[in-house]
Amino acid sequence: MTKRRPYPSDLSDARWELIEPVLTAWRFERRGRALDFGRPPEHNLRDIMDAILYVDRTGVQWRYIPHDFPHWNTVYGYFAKWADEGVFTQLNGLLRQLLREKEGRDGEPSACVIDAQSVKTSTSVHVSG
Repeated sequence: MTKRRPYPSDLSDARWELIEPVLTAWRFERRGRALDFGRPPEHNLRDIMDAILYVDRTGVQWRYIPHDFPHWNTVYGYFAKWADEGVFTQLNGLLRQLLREKEGRDGEPSACVIDAQSVKTSTSVHVSG
C-alpha cells in the first residue's frame, strides 16, 4: 500500500507521539475484553485520527471523507466509540496537563471559574441575596 499525501489537518509526528500511547492503550484494552479469536485490527490509528481531524477542520460530512482515508463508516465508528468511552476527554486532559507543565505550572488546575451565564438553575431553587 502506498503512503498517501498528507493533508494540512494531519497530525505532525510530534503531536502523534503525544496521543499515540492513549489510543494504543485504548485498542489494547478493548482487544483484551474481546474473545481470543477474530482478525486483528486492520486500520492504523493515526490514519483514523487524521480522518477525524480532516472532518473537524473541513466540516465535510462523514460520507465525503476522501478515499485515501479508511472507509467513512470505519472512521465514524472509531469516532463514536472514542466519544462514548471518554477517549477525547482523556486526550484533552492529557494535552491540558502537558501544556500547563510546559508553561511551568502545576499540571492540574487548582481553581475554576463558573460563569453565571453558563450555569442554569431550576426556577424552584431559592437564591438568597
